[in-house]
Amino acid sequence: MADEESVKPNTDETLEGSSSDEGSDHGDGGENDETVKSFKDLGVTEVLCEACDQLGWKSPTKIQIEAIPVALQGKDVIGLAETGSGKTGAFALPILQSLLASPQRLHTLVLTPTRELAFQISEQFEALGSSIGVKCAVIVGGIDMMSQSLVLAKKPHIVIATPGRLIDHLENTKGFSLRALKFLVMDEADRILNMDFETEVDKILKVIPRERRTFLFSATMTKKVQKLERAALKDPVKCAVSTKYSTVDKLQQYYIFIPSKYKDCYLVSILNELAGNSFIIFCSTCNTAQRVALLLRNLGITAIPLHGQMSQNKRLGALNKFKSKSRSVLLATDVASRGLDIPHVDCVINYDIPTHSKDYIHRVGRTARAGRSGKSITFVTQYDVELFQRIESLIGKKLPAFPTQEEEVMMLVERVSEAQRFAKIEMKEQGDKRKRPKRGDGDDDDTEQATGVRKKVKGGGGGGKKRGGGAWRGGR
Repeated sequence: MADEESVKPNTDETLEGSSSDEGSDHGDGGENDETVKSFKDLGVTEVLCEACDQLGWKSPTKIQIEAIPVALQGKDVIGLAETGSGKTGAFALPILQSLLASPQRLHTLVLTPTRELAFQISEQFEALGSSIGVKCAVIVGGIDMMSQSLVLAKKPHIVIATPGRLIDHLENTKGFSLRALKFLVMDEADRILNMDFETEVDKILKVIPRERRTFLFSATMTKKVQKLERAALKDPVKCAVSTKYSTVDKLQQYYIFIPSKYKDCYLVSILNELAGNSFIIFCSTCNTAQRVALLLRNLGITAIPLHGQMSQNKRLGALNKFKSKSRSVLLATDVASRGLDIPHVDCVINYDIPTHSKDYIHRVGRTARAGRSGKSITFVTQYDVELFQRIESLIGKKLPAFPTQEEEVMMLVERVSEAQRFAKIEMKEQGDKRKRPKRGDGDDDDTEQATGVRKKVKGGGGGGKKRGGGAWRGGR
């Protein structure tokens, strides 16, 4: 495809599996008659069927069964489906098939709300299109503009971008335009608009051809998404798989009602009790994610933060450490609640309850993927009761309480408050470091290295000792 010729499949080249939203649900396709369907039945060409096969996608998911045939007929599509349902495959396959039929550069633009999701979609396209030589470019903030301009100058087939950075390139990068674009995809459209990218999206719609195909994928249909649909799509076909907000059956959901000031103690107690599992802990702010990560580190638990104030390289680094299981706890803001597919997450903890009930579904959707089981535990303090009731009514379930031993938790208070003190000092040191002119590469973002405070405490007050080993148990 690099030479703009129609491409013969390279059957020797095996596709690598990609960790993505789609690898997930392909084991158990649909139900009844849907299980009989194969990608070939949906009209997917032989080369791409082989690619799906090598990725281990045995049968299409419900959203793919609905959306792919419509997309292959040349219609605009609105896909409504919950997280982890195979949305990326639903738009990637028709696009790759169109690209095979008439190869051209800068053929498709995919807009996504977060950087991590952009990288994941790119992995997906490359895995599906590796035998036909598809070239992708990921254009997101936090990465050097110049090197991105060079990638765009090579005119990749597919550009996956966050709206803000794409506008920067459209306005400032000479020779880059999307005038020949054939496909526009908006993934997680509700989130793109919630993050107030409306003006950017309007600008992008003005500079791309009207004669194009548009796919709008979203987990929820909001008023903003409907407005966008009117502006951007022609006679779209709606493929809704689940209009009811739902969570996976194999997900065990619990809540814990706790006094706000003992949140950290309960968190440490649960991490000890379920030691050996891998956790994503969701916090509402970057600051909380950073502080709790430091707190857990001080107690010898391998935790790593992922939030919007970290540089892009650090964010990807944190994600890779967690994916490769060298860290067992990921402290994240809602940057990680959508679309990220890390198959081995055993438990999601909502340290802070999400203010938007729909975000709850996305957060807990990070576990119990691909037919596995998983747990989610939501912390409910005296201030969160109303929010929690909203979540229960949204998912139509009353959640059971997670069993905890209050006496055991209270035995941790002393240790945890000491760790809180160290975390506070380290946060302050990091803040001071940021204000000072940078020396070296300032790796403290990841809180992987100990900041100066460790040296101070080791001698006095036996602080060093208490940081020790793996999963210690509350005690004396």
